[in-house]
Amino acid sequence: MGETIFSKIIRKEIPADIVFESENVLAFKDINPQAPVHILIIPKIEIRRISDLDMKKHGYLLTEIFDVANKLAKDFQISEEGYRLVFNCGSNGGQEVEYLHLHLLGGRQMKWPPG
Repeated sequence: MGETIFSKIIRKEIPADIVFESENVLAFKDINPQAPVHILIIPKIEIRRISDLDMKKHGYLLTEIFDVANKLAKDFQISEEGYRLVFNCGSNGGQEVEYLHLHLLGGRQMKWPPG
């Protein structure tokens, strides 16, 4: 896959505002937030995009990623008012870093369609 900024964040070679870490998952604040709460949740193993997931092999990761999203939504007090979870897949889908990541966005009214 090649080196990404997320790989370097996982290895702590690049600083990040980490808000959650487990053996399998890391979550940190986006450096270019699109909402008052904008957190990226990533697996610690390299997966390029959601279409590269093998559910038999990686299903536990998706479960943990969504569990972390729910926990952080509560921690950042956006779970009651609502929030958005987004996986971008490929360049036309808006994926800027070729590394699977879930956006947790909240703290303001989200619009639809998003753009």
